[in-house]
Amino acid sequence: MSFITKEYSIQDIDSVAKWFWDQVKDHKVIALHGNMGAGKTTLVSAVCKLLGVQDAVSSPTFSIINEYMYSHNEAQDVIFHIDLYRLKDEEEAIQAGVEDCLYSGNYCFVEWPERIPDLLPPDAIHVYLHQDEGNTRTIEITQ
Repeated sequence: MSFITKEYSIQDIDSVAKWFWDQVKDHKVIALHGNMGAGKTTLVSAVCKLLGVQDAVSSPTFSIINEYMYSHNEAQDVIFHIDLYRLKDEEEAIQAGVEDCLYSGNYCFVEWPERIPDLLPPDAIHVYLHQDEGNTRTIEITQ
């Protein structure tokens, strides 16, 4: 397993999103690990903006799953943004439709993936976000 690490300022989120997308775009399920406030939703929002998503991107904490449409190869595709913070266990995730999203073939950004370790596909890429001093963040991608 290898690690790619990048330190950035929240003001640089658009350029970091481009760098990040170049690293992860070959993986359909992107598991985002990090404490509250680490920048998970901010990163997903910046990636969605990069991909041309027109919908407002927000944390799906209460809805659990948000769907965003974007154009890809002259067709409309779906990005799933999943937030598992409020779920108790994997059974609750299955009932919410999380498993269907994970195996749909669409891009899935999963916040709090440690709540469903047995549901994540084996080829999911794991990303760790850390809030450092001030506005500085560190992103670590495992491959």
